[in-house]
Amino acid sequence: MPISKRNVVQPWSRPKPTKEVLDYSELVTIDFSKFDKPNGKFELAKDLAEALQYDGFWVVVNFGIPQDLIDRQFALGKHFFNNYSLEEKSAKACDFENGDYFGYKKVGAKTVFGTAVRENVETFNMPKFTKDETYKELLKQPFYDDFYDEVSSFSRITHDLLVKRLYQLFAIILELDESYFANKHDYDLPSDTHLRYMQYHPRSLEDDERVERIWSRAHTDFGSLTLLFNQEVNGLQLKLSDNSWKYVKPVYGGVICNIGDTLNFWSGGYFKSTIHRVVRPPEDQLDEPRVGLFYFDRPGKTADIEVAPSPLLKRLGLYNKVEPVNGHHYVRQRVKNYHESSDYGKRAGEVFQVGQFKIQDGFD
Repeated sequence: MPISKRNVVQPWSRPKPTKEVLDYSELVTIDFSKFDKPNGKFELAKDLAEALQYDGFWVVVNFGIPQDLIDRQFALGKHFFNNYSLEEKSAKACDFENGDYFGYKKVGAKTVFGTAVRENVETFNMPKFTKDETYKELLKQPFYDDFYDEVSSFSRITHDLLVKRLYQLFAIILELDESYFANKHDYDLPSDTHLRYMQYHPRSLEDDERVERIWSRAHTDFGSLTLLFNQEVNGLQLKLSDNSWKYVKPVYGGVICNIGDTLNFWSGGYFKSTIHRVVRPPEDQLDEPRVGLFYFDRPGKTADIEVAPSPLLKRLGLYNKVEPVNGHHYVRQRVKNYHESSDYGKRAGEVFQVGQFKIQDGFD
């Protein structure tokens, strides 16, 4: 019997670095090879603390996931977008009306900035692979029949080797029990955490000029923690305190990390949820789609957001007792709000709020 082309995955061909000279931000690098050494966690927490306050972005290296497994995930992402039919990919579509990010979002679903230009990204968001029966209802794409073991294993080790350890460092910084944040984001608890494949499709220069060369409008992330595995195509920019924009440089073997809104709330604003966007890549990197591999970690369904009872926050005057907001509810409401329009507008200055927690939703 011939092998189905659907199951034949081409190896990931890493794009070449740009030759253009770009203005990059200087991010802190956290070396996880030190994590289990004597006092290693505390040294790393000290290194990370300033980045969390000012940049909200940093890089982790030597985190224990072999590069060939990461490259395989990029290959699977590209394979999913290019080798499954629209019907197969859409077997479970994102249900934005109910704040549900799980599943597939097709390219060109919305217009951008009030123009006729269509947004140029498609995404596939995979839930955590747990024993919870509710997740089985989300695994409708044929892709799971073909590659379940690989993606479920990668999702779990990403949490164990990266996410869980970062939460330990956050707790150390705030002088909390090391399990404080990890328990609220336990992998086996129901949540909207997801592994994401993303593919940006090049647009004509004319269309890009009409939307100010923006591929993803300025925003903060909705959940607690975002991981971006390295790929060479530039485009990600973060906004600095002086309102300037700088590129985030790809780091081979590294993972770009950033804080999201819910951790900003938990830390009383001490951890910065940084504004970022994606712009048109350099001209020498426009010959193929920009494939991304992400892990978005979000609070468990039973986790309530409140300012953490941190001795550090109390000393700094950042602790205040407020009515808790369910983290899952907050994220779902934010997703609904973000996707309620058929046009991706800037929404500059708009504020989104649930309970006492509010965040600016749109930016220039």
